[in-house]
Amino acid sequence: MELPWLGEHCSERSCKQLDFLPLKCDACGEVFCKDHIRYDDHKCSSAYKKNVQVPVCPLCHTPIPVQKGEIPDIVVGAHIDKDCKSNPAQQKQKIFTNKCVKPGCKRKEMMKLVCEQCGGSFCIKHRHPLDHDCKGSSQPISKA
Repeated sequence: MELPWLGEHCSERSCKQLDFLPLKCDACGEVFCKDHIRYDDHKCSSAYKKNVQVPVCPLCHTPIPVQKGEIPDIVVGAHIDKDCKSNPAQQKQKIFTNKCVKPGCKRKEMMKLVCEQCGGSFCIKHRHPLDHDCKGSSQPISKA
């Protein structure tokens, strides 16, 4: 070796190759060979400082602003804890969605009760053809 002071060894543990044109990572500042200079190749722990992606909240689907030097996972977690508009625990699920079609009735039922003659959806009170003045069939309806 004529010039032993030239070049540096790759900082990747599995490599340690002597490189005469070493490259310095702009995130962590360590020296790597051409095979390990990418953030993913040397598993750079400081890559988030250079990452320009905007994280999106998985619950409310709004972009979360992240300042340089902040860890996106922590910022999104803080958003979910404080500012998120879509908190699944607080959302009220609607159970009674089947509205009675009898004019003047505003009741809703959990299960759909369909009249066999006219095909309308009614509440428990108006489910029988006589209770909602059914006009679906011309057959006489017994009161039994």
